[in-house]
Amino acid sequence: MDALNIIVLVLYILIIIGITVYSKNKSRTSDEFILAGRNVGGWMSAFAYGTTYFSAVIFIGYAGKFGTNWGLAAIWIGIGNAVIGSYVAWKFFANRTRNITNTLNVNTMPSYFEKRFDNKYLKIVSAIIIFVFLLPYSASVYQGLGHVFKIVFNVEFYWCVIAMAALTALYVFFGGYTATVKSNFVQALIMILGVIIMVVIFMTQSETGFSGLKELSAEGMGLFPQGDGAGIVSAKWFNLVIVVLLTSCGVLSLPQTIHKFYAVKSQSAVKKAIVICTVFSLIVGGGAYFIGSLATRFSFTEGLKPDMVVPEMLSRIMPAGLLGLIAVLLLSASMSTLSSLSITGASSVAVDIYKGYIKKDEQDKNVNLLMKSLSLVYIAISAVLAIMEIDAIVIMMGLSWGTLAGCFIGPYIYGLYSKKITAAAVMTSLISGVAVTFILIGVFGSIAPDTNYSGLVAIIKGGIKESPLIGVIAMAVSMLVTPIVSIFTKKPDSEKLDKMFDGIDGK
Repeated sequence: MDALNIIVLVLYILIIIGITVYSKNKSRTSDEFILAGRNVGGWMSAFAYGTTYFSAVIFIGYAGKFGTNWGLAAIWIGIGNAVIGSYVAWKFFANRTRNITNTLNVNTMPSYFEKRFDNKYLKIVSAIIIFVFLLPYSASVYQGLGHVFKIVFNVEFYWCVIAMAALTALYVFFGGYTATVKSNFVQALIMILGVIIMVVIFMTQSETGFSGLKELSAEGMGLFPQGDGAGIVSAKWFNLVIVVLLTSCGVLSLPQTIHKFYAVKSQSAVKKAIVICTVFSLIVGGGAYFIGSLATRFSFTEGLKPDMVVPEMLSRIMPAGLLGLIAVLLLSASMSTLSSLSITGASSVAVDIYKGYIKKDEQDKNVNLLMKSLSLVYIAISAVLAIMEIDAIVIMMGLSWGTLAGCFIGPYIYGLYSKKITAAAVMTSLISGVAVTFILIGVFGSIAPDTNYSGLVAIIKGGIKESPLIGVIAMAVSMLVTPIVSIFTKKPDSEKLDKMFDGIDGK
């Protein structure tokens, strides 16, 4: 049984190495490394976005936790991710983002903020925020996969993390975004196949067949959550809405996902990606939460930590070979996300800080080498944080996801459509996103501290547990303060903006 699982894993690794070798000469410039020459087609762009969106954290941390809490109602998260996080993102923001970043000749979000709002300080502040807050996100992805590999392959957690980091570093360093999108294409196909197989096999189990689903609904764990808490904040439906908003709206402004819009080659490719990415998200996101919703049907999941529920289910139910495929599915989901995170994090330092402020006349080949090297450093730091297991998977991802979205969602969305948004308003959103996050951690932690700790640690731990709600509040603040502050602050140069926006919709 172990041999079959290992064979599947080795085949996948060989495919990734082959893609790396093929792409090794396609990242010679910084623009090629970050954007693959802005020549990525619809299918690859859609799969690159989708595989970055859904990592092992979704399958393990989120699906396990929310499936256990809400049953079948957790599927609404996957539906929200498909409709808002994928369809709305591609339909309303992709082509406009592609056009305006081409017009401004920028390849990172910090550079976009600098040129779009004509303020050099926006670049360095946003670059620092991106680098710092993507680290816990990246670490959470390593943690999620490490737990699965420990169960499937009986290898110590830290060796799993180190091996995954090494493989990701290999194709990011040598192939850049070209290797990433080609790998994403293979990874997406594996994810679709794996999810379909998981759903079919789980539905053949006596506990989780159609009769089991009826019993789940009868127990108040159906599509519509039942059983409210003492107040609205503790109500199941309220918390479900919060998670849908966080995971579906937050992705609209995450630098590693909208980066895919910069590189897509044409408007026709965008139109194709709208359909492909939405269907992919519905299958993968909906399937992941469906699997998680079945957790309460099995007695062996009782008492397990949420992060371990799905790995335990898979190890007990999936047959040999197929279990290896599912492990590769989770590896694929994780590596695609990690490669995007490392490129985004490294470019924020090499392009936006080093070349933007420290050495503006640096040769492109040196910037490219620095960026590749920083990608390795970023992957290494993330792996170390994961090995330390500093906190739960869901909490780490929710905190970083919510903070980044709280900083960027207002400036990014308004900046695409309105000429009235000011640099001061953007800076206010960047600062308020971080400030709101930490202030609310203190507030919620003071109200309900973690009883397993004492003092300040108890407050911080207790506050971080409310990271989904904190993230949604931070996003709402960004969407409010950005237009309001713009009313009372210095207006941008209208002539420059007219030239910038001229013909964007028609391109």
